[in-house]
Amino acid sequence: MAAARRSMESYDDVYRKPDLYWGTEPNELCNRALSMLLPEGRRDLRAIDLGCGEGRDLIHMARHGLAVTGVDLSRPGLEKAERWVAAEGLALRTAQADLNDYRLDQAYDLVYSSGTLTFLAPERRAELFAHYKAQTRPSGLCAFNVFVEKPYLPTPPDWGSAEQFFRSGELLGYYWDWEVLACEEISFDCNSGGTPHRHAMDVLIARKVG
Repeated sequence: MAAARRSMESYDDVYRKPDLYWGTEPNELCNRALSMLLPEGRRDLRAIDLGCGEGRDLIHMARHGLAVTGVDLSRPGLEKAERWVAAEGLALRTAQADLNDYRLDQAYDLVYSSGTLTFLAPERRAELFAHYKAQTRPSGLCAFNVFVEKPYLPTPPDWGSAEQFFRSGELLGYYWDWEVLACEEISFDCNSGGTPHRHAMDVLIARKVG
């Protein structure tokens, strides 16, 4: 986006605090993806959360029996997720990485990200989404939501200049050759950073056929 954003606490800052910044309830995208992914009695599925933060979606996937991997740039966030999953007697893998540089090291049944792919550099997106698609197992899902730029919405005071919003429809364009199970654009109020503002977001769940 063209305008500079007001600086605020970093992810490391907020994740070092004792409370869970994003809360304990999974994102609705996580619930929707699991409902589309999990056939009755199937317990051998793998999921990866790109930008997992403190782990609220990751832990929810693990509770449903998925073998989970969480990737995030913030070490304090990953440590919080590791403590949380251990307290519930579950297991996970974690990797500290910038998503622009990270490559999936195995195939997954669910490649997932909520609110984080705006940190992908626009010039790297085509390559990275092609990689996510290639590393999704047949009949597996990619489930993402991404912030989109709207000229009628003020620039939100979020997480700094590294975050570059998508254009409406851009995310869908990377998945034109997959079965699209859900595709929508939503707007919602947000208080991230302590300043009330409004976001627009594109939501996509797509299945790899074949």
